[in-house]
Amino acid sequence: MTARPAPDYRHAMQQSSTQGLRDRPLPFALRRPVQQTLPVVFASPHSGVDFPAEFLAAARLDPSSLRRSEDCYVDELFAAAPRLGAPLLAALFPRAFVDANREPLELDPHMFEDPLPPEANTASPRVAAGLGVIARVVASGEEIYGRKLRFAEALARLERYYRPYHAMLGSLIAETKRRFGHCVLVDCHSMPSVGGPTERDAGRERVDVVLGDCRGSSCAAALMDLAEGALRRLGYAVARNDPYSGGFVTQHYGRPGEGVHALQIEINRALYLDEASLARGPGFARIVADMSELVRALGEIARGLGAVAA
Repeated sequence: MTARPAPDYRHAMQQSSTQGLRDRPLPFALRRPVQQTLPVVFASPHSGVDFPAEFLAAARLDPSSLRRSEDCYVDELFAAAPRLGAPLLAALFPRAFVDANREPLELDPHMFEDPLPPEANTASPRVAAGLGVIARVVASGEEIYGRKLRFAEALARLERYYRPYHAMLGSLIAETKRRFGHCVLVDCHSMPSVGGPTERDAGRERVDVVLGDCRGSSCAAALMDLAEGALRRLGYAVARNDPYSGGFVTQHYGRPGEGVHALQIEINRALYLDEASLARGPGFARIVADMSELVRALGEIARGLGAVAA
């Protein structure tokens, strides 16, 4: 088997740069600690709520329906990370518009009026489910658009939103690895409390938290073991890699042999919000407090990984 080439985390996506955005608002929020003391980066790619006007004009769904795909308030759940010594990166754009947890050309050809380039990944299970980098449907299965898109529209979204997000994420990973010798990336998500119509656990109730490590390939086994233990001590029922084992971010950045460990965390939305109205629920404060404890625990775990590697 041919080994994968070592990635350059400063330029995870081709031509990824925030330099061209100086005259425009950045498509992400970056909250840095006063001083980074933990070898951990937290990222929330699906909690954005800034809906571009052109997207709302093209969509056949209203904003409340489009938010069904959103990981509501996940950036708020992990808001303690900068105070505790780790950066927190959050996409501001909505997942239904551009999905930062997909390959850059993971596209459904049936959505476009013109041909896609040969390098596009048109056959992934995520594309088949309508959830490529430019989604065809929201989580409930409703179609987003009433017309076909042009490929140029997808490219413009990738250049304006997707690539700057990944450029910053790659830069944070590289900075952390230079400072500490290794990095733990925690990709933060939330999940519906019941499997959706396009998912393999359709109609089944879900546990409190699902941890994903791409079935053992994206992080050291000790990280998964200790993270699960920390959550169980906080009182949560935890599953591994089922129904979510890790998306593009976990797969792409997780290179434990090179000192970069990636772990995906999915929190059951029923624990902290009303899934019908998307309003914060009575459990919100508890989840915020417990995720603060998890940040502390992951920081100690990450330090331990460095000691083992040394």
